[in-house]
Amino acid sequence: MTASQKYFFNRRCSILIAFMISLNGCSGHKSPENNKAVKIIESRDTSLLFDGKTLNGWEITNFGPQGPVYVSGDKIILGMGDGCTGITWKGTFPRMGYEITLDAMRVAGNDFFCGMTFPVGKSYCSLIIGGWGGATVGLSSIEGQDAAENETTTLHNFDKDRWYHIRLIVTDVYIKSWIDSIQVVDFKIGYKKLSIRPEVELSKPFGITSWNTTASIKNIHLYRLEK
Repeated sequence: MTASQKYFFNRRCSILIAFMISLNGCSGHKSPENNKAVKIIESRDTSLLFDGKTLNGWEITNFGPQGPVYVSGDKIILGMGDGCTGITWKGTFPRMGYEITLDAMRVAGNDFFCGMTFPVGKSYCSLIIGGWGGATVGLSSIEGQDAAENETTTLHNFDKDRWYHIRLIVTDVYIKSWIDSIQVVDFKIGYKKLSIRPEVELSKPFGITSWNTTASIKNIHLYRLEK
């Protein structure tokens, strides 16, 4: 073997060895940094008032003749009682400038399957979905008139075992509400007196009830509105 042949032979060997070392470094041994476990931080939806698992933050409202209240799957079940069955939020709650959304379903019975009692400044009011025989929607009460007899009264058909998305907005100027995509309340507060019926006094500051009806509630969210 000539000197030039030896030179090219040794050069090929050096290149081959370097290539094998680089392959071993890529596939065999990882640096300590690569071996560190990746920490996954799960973000929490701060608007959520119901975690889908427990009644944390809520209290079963002691109306007296209420039905059973429990969590099943990702739903709160308000069982049929003799009158109101419900839950009351025990944490802080805004007095004004907020939006509430939830999904509600009538499971059994023929009266309201979602009654939301909520603050409006220093006063309180209730949004009734499906009351007075099952079809009435409105606010209780305005100038002492309940949801079946004031300017917010409307009638709607509600199917059993069907989810309805309910949205409520409260500001110092108005109260508005939608069921699915249909606006059902557009009330300008002005100087009119707002109040609640005695049956839901225990629902303050914020509560959700049904009346002689089994209801399912889920996806309860509270949003603060920007000024």
